[in-house]
Amino acid sequence: MDEIITLNQGSGGRQTLKLIDGVFRKYFGMPEPLTDSAIIKDAGGTITFTTDSYVVDPIFFPGGNIGRLAICGTVNDLAVSGAVPKYISAAFIIEEGLPLKDLIAIVESMAGEAEKAGVRIVTGDTKVVEKGKCDKLFITTSGTGILDPSREHISRGEKIKQGDKIIINGPVGNHALAVLGARNKLSFTTPVVSDCASLNGLTGRIMEESKGILFMRDLTRGGLAAVLNELAGMIRMGIRIDEASVPVDEPVRGICEMLGFDPLYLANEGKLIVVTESSEAQKVLDIMRSVTSGKKAAIIGEVILDKKNLVTLDTSVGGKRILDMPSGTQLPRIC
Repeated sequence: MDEIITLNQGSGGRQTLKLIDGVFRKYFGMPEPLTDSAIIKDAGGTITFTTDSYVVDPIFFPGGNIGRLAICGTVNDLAVSGAVPKYISAAFIIEEGLPLKDLIAIVESMAGEAEKAGVRIVTGDTKVVEKGKCDKLFITTSGTGILDPSREHISRGEKIKQGDKIIINGPVGNHALAVLGARNKLSFTTPVVSDCASLNGLTGRIMEESKGILFMRDLTRGGLAAVLNELAGMIRMGIRIDEASVPVDEPVRGICEMLGFDPLYLANEGKLIVVTESSEAQKVLDIMRSVTSGKKAAIIGEVILDKKNLVTLDTSVGGKRILDMPSGTQLPRIC
């Protein structure tokens, strides 16, 4: 591991995992597997608990802002763990000089997204630091949700087996490129808007109407590639993906080709993958497509036997390649 912290360790890829294993899990004693939300059991029942910090630059971007992003991210971490999100805390580190109207706009959007997602913001904290000691605004949110014990396996992938199908709820890469465009004041011929959205309505529907949901994970830093590699390592199996089946909006595809990005590695804030039993895959796909956040859902691959736990891509030109865990950071401060 590096002797100093670099931006690479915030990428959500290989260096991030090394940092977590070598420092945080080592000293905090976090059990495997590491999931988006901790599962906590006591005499009163089972809850999930998650926390996340948001440092996106710029704080406003097409399709959202840092506040809406914070609510969606926390709701989604709870939802993909199989829980019903309930309560959120929000802590603000504000740089001296931030226009009050910007803070009000961000807080207003947080309240609106929380109401839309059916969660309550119940506590928080506020700090103001000198100009130059923070970049406008950083937000940390934590959240709790109620978990039905019959769904505890979802975040761990314990029931996944060979032949199970992998479904994504829509196109990848939009959030990363929306932020990139806003950060660098790029003018795209066709506007690219962040996919920032709370997904608990979608996850609730598919869990209620199908008993075949085996795993869910939202696709944030490191994108689809990072999550698939984490899953392969978790279940000690391989994953095969059909590149042509992965939805990518044409503007995103064109910008990626022009700038040299791979959309499978780009961050998202309203996308998730679901692993489902093969016999339930079409049913789950149909349910997802009936929800606004899943209109462009697609079955993109399946779980296979592979002693090396590799993620392989059947390319659109007829070949095969390994879809490796991302190394380094393509776009820092994306969430």
